Amino acid sequence: MKKITFLIAGILLFSVPGACKPSNDSNKQAEAIAQKEQTPVQTETVEGLKKAYFASGCFWCVEAIYESVKGVKEAISGYSGGETKNPTYQNHADHAEAVEVIYDPVVVSFSQLVDVYFGSQNITQVNGQGPDHGTSYRSIIFYQNDAEKKIIDEKISALNKQLNGDKVAAQVLPFQKFWKAEAYHQNYERNNPDNPYIQNVSIPRLNRFKEKFPELLKEDSTH
Repeated sequence: MKKITFLIAGILLFSVPGACKPSNDSNKQAEAIAQKEQTPVQTETVEGLKKAYFASGCFWCVEAIYESVKGVKEAISGYSGGETKNPTYQNHADHAEAVEVIYDPVVVSFSQLVDVYFGSQNITQVNGQGPDHGTSYRSIIFYQNDAEKKIIDEKISALNKQLNGDKVAAQVLPFQKFWKAEAYHQNYERNNPDNPYIQNVSIPRLNRFKEKFPELLKEDSTH
């Protein structure tokens, strides 16, 4: 599914804000229906650690970004945002590639994780990130309670005011369920550093994030 033919054009596309901006009316309608009909599922806090869920293009990229953030104990690649049961990489249907972030709220707050989310993507690109296009790569930020939704809504409102007519493309949905991806997807960037996609898309995306948020990085992620 990861396309290698994009290498030069894809990287240029990723770097241009708003490079892919079809109408997001259908996204907003789906979001409104989901928010009306579903109650968010609250995950349990275990040993003081919490969980948060984000979708923003390729989960290899998003996992690596969150694992570089101090206070994040683990980031797990998977699927969320749809209704299909037992999704797979070959058939995750209405789900987006997503990441489960397990974090210590004493060290990093949910609000900071949301800053990481919006600060590590093209926030106006609809149904994809960079060279990855389609609903599997759409941006979704999930909330588990009213407090999280308020944080997300306030940050989106502030960003929209800065966009000069563009809008944040991410859906805001109540969290329902996360399906863990196949084992070979976990820590993919770390385990496959010579993969062309990792070299040309994932690592540059991670490095752009690191330059933007040095204060949020783990000590071993600053090099």
